[in-house]
Amino acid sequence: MAGSVAGIAFEDGRFFIARRKAGGDLGGKWEFPGGKVEQGESDEEALRREYLEEFGVPIRTGPFLGSASFEHHGKIRRVNAYRVYLPGGDLTLCEHTRCRWADPEEIGTLDFAESDVKLLPALRSALDL
Repeated sequence: MAGSVAGIAFEDGRFFIARRKAGGDLGGKWEFPGGKVEQGESDEEALRREYLEEFGVPIRTGPFLGSASFEHHGKIRRVNAYRVYLPGGDLTLCEHTRCRWADPEEIGTLDFAESDVKLLPALRSALDL
C-alpha cells in the first residue's frame, strides 16, 4: 500500500487547510497539506519536506493522530495524519491558490479531497472534537 501523510495544524478549534491549484486529480480541491512519503523517508521527514516545498516554511511535527485508507486509480492507499505546528509569519503558496483556517463543521461543506475527508473521524477522536 503506497503511503502518504497529512500535516494537521489545529489552533483555536480550527484546522489549517489549503486549496490546490487547478490540474490533476485533486486540482481545485481543499486538503490538509502533505503528500507522498518517498522511499527511505519517515512520515515526519516527508511532512517537513512537503511543507517546505508547498509553503516555504519549516514546521515542527507532533504526535500521530490517525490514518485512513482510500482508493486512488484502482489502488488502495493509506494516509497517516500527524499534528504539525506552523511558524508565525507569511507562507508562500507554491502548490495552492489559497490557505486558511476552517472550523471542523465547515470542512464537510467544502470540495475536500476524499482521502482527507476519511481522516475526519480519527481527527475528531484524537483532538476531542
